[in-house]
Amino acid sequence: MEELIAKRYIKAIKQGSSAENMQNIASIFAVLAEAFNNEKFNQIINNPDVSKQQKSEILLDAVKSTNSKDVENLIKLLAEHNRINIIPAVAEVMRKDIAITNKSYSGAVYSNSDIDAKVIDDLSIGLGSKFNSKISLKFEKSSFNGIKVDVADLGVEISFSKSRINSQIIEHIAKAI
Repeated sequence: MEELIAKRYIKAIKQGSSAENMQNIASIFAVLAEAFNNEKFNQIINNPDVSKQQKSEILLDAVKSTNSKDVENLIKLLAEHNRINIIPAVAEVMRKDIAITNKSYSGAVYSNSDIDAKVIDDLSIGLGSKFNSKISLKFEKSSFNGIKVDVADLGVEISFSKSRINSQIIEHIAKAI
């Protein structure tokens, strides 16, 4: 639900902004979204005794140095409609929108064994050419017995499980006999 509401706000901002301005706004909202991971900040924002105006002032003071009227107006609008809590969703929707616009995505490679950086670079280049975009992958050690590549923003997940490959080889040999 929050994502749908956030998309409306982003659509309105996007109509009157350049790509560079959208990038700046997205970076500001990404920092604001991180504040929502702080328990004390959440206590203040979710406290019913703190007025809309006070919540708005707290957020506006945090972004004052950016001198961005778009950001200030969006924060005021969110506070006015009691939607400050969707700031993390706004940041995520902006990040996805910019990724789609720039055709630049990030993903992860999961495996229980170490993977050479060159292999990860080759995977990035190969997937990027397949989807006509720039894909950057990072390695994350996990318990997955094989290799799994996940680019969530593109909706792409590719996995090669060692146990599955072994069972398919056995099936193939059994059929050949």
